[in-house]
Amino acid sequence: MSQAKGDRRERELVNALDEAGFAVMRAPASGSATQRELPDVLAGNGETFYAIEVKSSAGNPIYLTGEEVEALVYFSRNFGAKARIGVRFDREDWYFFHPGELHVTDGGNYRVKKEQAIGHGESFAELVGRAA
Repeated sequence: MSQAKGDRRERELVNALDEAGFAVMRAPASGSATQRELPDVLAGNGETFYAIEVKSSAGNPIYLTGEEVEALVYFSRNFGAKARIGVRFDREDWYFFHPGELHVTDGGNYRVKKEQAIGHGESFAELVGRAA
């Protein structure tokens, strides 16, 4: 995923969470300018708090390194937030996973296939508590 596309997807998710009543921010140094690994998005509504690593893809599948997932879990635990991986495939909705729900590859990385996201991922409405 290009950096510009990744930034656009992060802003899209931030705006959607804001519209759903969450206080939300993008971690400006996620993935680059700091020694500490930070999640891409932090969001909370006074009752529920999320630390979200955002990934998107035109194709299939989406991979995350073991280090990315470990850093998300570490940060979430220490911050008091629920760790989530937010994925969005082109022309599909957002889907969310707890890191423990993802497939771990032989090399120790994590994978989300499009079919897995659509069939088993938590929808945006479910994430924000508006499930039908």
